[in-house]
Amino acid sequence: MRFSEAAGRKVVSTSTADTVGRIDEFVVDPRARAVVALKLKKTAAGDSLYWSDITAFGADAVTVTGADRIGPANADVVALTGKAHHLLGKRALSTTGDELGKVDDVEFEPDSGEITGLVLSGGRVEGIRLVGVGSYAVVVQAQ
Repeated sequence: MRFSEAAGRKVVSTSTADTVGRIDEFVVDPRARAVVALKLKKTAAGDSLYWSDITAFGADAVTVTGADRIGPANADVVALTGKAHHLLGKRALSTTGDELGKVDDVEFEPDSGEITGLVLSGGRVEGIRLVGVGSYAVVVQAQ
């Protein structure tokens, strides 16, 4: 699945069948090479949903057991949020300093949140090569 396909998707409580939020942003930990949380909009209780609190990430909606799974971000997630940590639109550089293109999209495994690939304007890079994300660029291991 890609970030572009999942952005804006509803988050639904399985206990009430109510929409409790919408995906606004993906919080990626480059060391783990995984989505660790979702930042949500249109919520009543907070703006963060940890990946471990997701029941399922389906084609039509993300499900959680209840709205109580949504709350404020902890310090680890706060450190990974904000414009400096967004992957989309940033240039991709290899560890040898070569520009590989711009990050157009990110592929991830909906069951685990694992980053499986970066879709670049100049091709595709396997997610296992992700090294870091900063204000200037996304860095991937050179081949």
